[in-house]
Amino acid sequence: MIYKISKNLRFLSTPGNRRAGFFLVTIFLVSCTRDYQPKPKGYNRLSLPVQEYRLSPDSLPYQFEYSQHARLLRDSSWFSEKHWVEIYYPELKANIHITYKRLNNREDFLKELLDDSYNLTSKQQIKASGIDELITVTPSGKTALIAEISGEVPSQFQFTMTDSTRNFLRGALYFNTRVQNDSLAPAIDFMKKETLHFINTLEWKNN
Repeated sequence: MIYKISKNLRFLSTPGNRRAGFFLVTIFLVSCTRDYQPKPKGYNRLSLPVQEYRLSPDSLPYQFEYSQHARLLRDSSWFSEKHWVEIYYPELKANIHITYKRLNNREDFLKELLDDSYNLTSKQQIKASGIDELITVTPSGKTALIAEISGEVPSQFQFTMTDSTRNFLRGALYFNTRVQNDSLAPAIDFMKKETLHFINTLEWKNN
C-alpha cells in the first residue's frame, strides 16, 4: 500500500524541524504497519485416533467393526428402539447414529423407510452447499446408498443399507460441537472413513 506525504516540504528545512519531522514520519509509518483487524477465533489442533477396530457385541441383529477409541452406546432418545445404537468418538465429539428395522418381507414398509430416509437427508438442503449421492457395493456384496453433504450442516454423511426383505439400517454422522465445518475438515474426513469402514464390515445375522 502506498501512502502520500505531500504538504509543504520546506517545514523540514531547519535541523530542529527535520528531527521533529523525522519523528512524526516514523510514527506514521510504524502505525501504518499495524494490523488492527480482528483475528479469527483459533481452534485447538485435532488429534485423530489410530484406526484400530473391534467387533460389535452379539446382542445386535447385525454385526460390524468399530473403533477401539469409540464407545458403543445405546440410543438415548425417547423414541429409540432396542437395536438402535450410537458409535461415539469422545476425542472428536463425533457420533455415528445407527437405526435398524426388521422388514419381515413387507415391501410397503421398505418403501416407507426409504421415503423417510430421503426426507431426512433432504432437510439438510436448507444449509447445505451440495449433496452428492452415490450407490456403492461392499466387499461382501451389500449395497449402500450414501449421501455426502457439504456446507454448514449438522450431519455431513448419511447412508442406508438393506437386503430388501429382512433388514433395513440407516446411519448418520454428527458432531457435537459449535466449531464450523471448515475448521473440522480433518475430523470430518476421518469420520467419513470410519463410517465407510462400518459400511464395508456390516453383516446381517438373520440371513
